[in-house]
Amino acid sequence: MQRSIITGTGSYIPPVVQTNADFAKHLFYTEEHAPLSTPPDEVVEKFKQITGIEERRYTSDDLSTADIAAIAAKEAITKSGVDPETIDQIIVAHNFGNVLKHTIQTDAVPSLAALVKHKLGIHNANCVAYDILFGCPGWLQGVIQADAFFKAGIAKKALVVGAETLSRVIDIYDRDSMIFSDGAGAAVIEYNNTTENGSGILSTSVQTHALEEVNYINMGPSFYPESDPHVRFIKMKGRKVYEYAMKYVPQAMKDCLDKSGLSIHELKKVFIHQANEKMDEGIINRLYKLYGINTAPEHIMPMSIHWLGNSSVATIPTLYDLVRKAEIKNHQLMAGDVIMFASVGAGMSINAVCYRY
Repeated sequence: MQRSIITGTGSYIPPVVQTNADFAKHLFYTEEHAPLSTPPDEVVEKFKQITGIEERRYTSDDLSTADIAAIAAKEAITKSGVDPETIDQIIVAHNFGNVLKHTIQTDAVPSLAALVKHKLGIHNANCVAYDILFGCPGWLQGVIQADAFFKAGIAKKALVVGAETLSRVIDIYDRDSMIFSDGAGAAVIEYNNTTENGSGILSTSVQTHALEEVNYINMGPSFYPESDPHVRFIKMKGRKVYEYAMKYVPQAMKDCLDKSGLSIHELKKVFIHQANEKMDEGIINRLYKLYGINTAPEHIMPMSIHWLGNSSVATIPTLYDLVRKAEIKNHQLMAGDVIMFASVGAGMSINAVCYRY
């Protein structure tokens, strides 16, 4: 039998460290453009307690989103050992295009995938490069799409990249700006022969809720009262996102695991979108409660949010790459381990993939 197997991964960790102490110097405003009554240092401390974020990474001014995507992609290709000219598809997930520093517009043309293919120097015209917009679950959706193309006989090798420079689209007067960061992660996926209990994608699950949920994460003007209302930044209804994720993500994860035919007791690791530490912990515990288990196992969920923040589409591939490199304490992967990837984000959309390492 054949399965979609991740044969190489790579990531780009930005060099600029932005600590919580840096944000304690900011003035924060409400959505109604009024100054927050709580002192900034107290806002920052409460933020840390809720999200777990202590610092985040920003890309240096000289690099674009396409640049950091290409850096992660090159590493993934090297680790996989594939000839870049044999790649059939390059899928790049993002939300804001090729964001350049000190600009108020983002470049959506040419696509990031086309730019990545250019930077990789791939000549093969049959290597199709395209972008995917799916909120924070974008990279994982790219993996799901590649798997579908493989099963349809259209492709055999794909490069899936998630890259974002959210530091360039945040409103510094909005306390939610402390969540977001920059980064890039990539994986080469190949459709290879395997045994019944061999490596590869075992099952997938995807949902989109786009009625009252559609604007939980959107674009809007700065909270600063004297800002230009025509310049827009990423905005989030934090409480709504939290409630949505807690309600729907565990169910989607259970659906994915049930489709695989495996037991919850066989699950070794969960690579979940690094959005909010308490939310992620709550999602995992609710997943286990759906199986009648009160508490999730210790070390089931590697985390990078404490020092990398939320880099949207880049969080899962970056985290997975770091664990593969044994750079996350108490987290290793062994051949045959059953793992799950899961994400939630703007749209609102959710996806999950069960995978045997």
